Amino acid sequence: MRETVSTILPLRRWQGDRGTYHLVTVTGDEAETIAMHARLQRLEFGKQRGFGSVKVLARIGNTEWKTSVFPMTVEDMTRQTKNWTLLVSKKVMRAEDLTEGDPVSVELELL
Repeated sequence: MRETVSTILPLRRWQGDRGTYHLVTVTGDEAETIAMHARLQRLEFGKQRGFGSVKVLARIGNTEWKTSVFPMTVEDMTRQTKNWTLLVSKKVMRAEDLTEGDPVSVELELL
């Protein structure tokens, strides 16, 4: 049985050296669910995927695609937490009529 994580997140823009990217950042209990899935995968297969990523089947609205989420470690005042980043392509943004700052309903099926 596959686990699914569902949440509503703001669509953010990130300007990198190679261009502009749009993404959502999964935090809190949903991020911990993904982290636990990654740990179990590493125990089962003895290695982790590139960059520590986790394969997912992502859904935003009626658009569905296979991709990966990537870990980002964030230090706050008391501890380190692991958040997960999902890149959202221009194709998905056009299909779902999304712009920067929109709240996005995201469903991630962990593969």
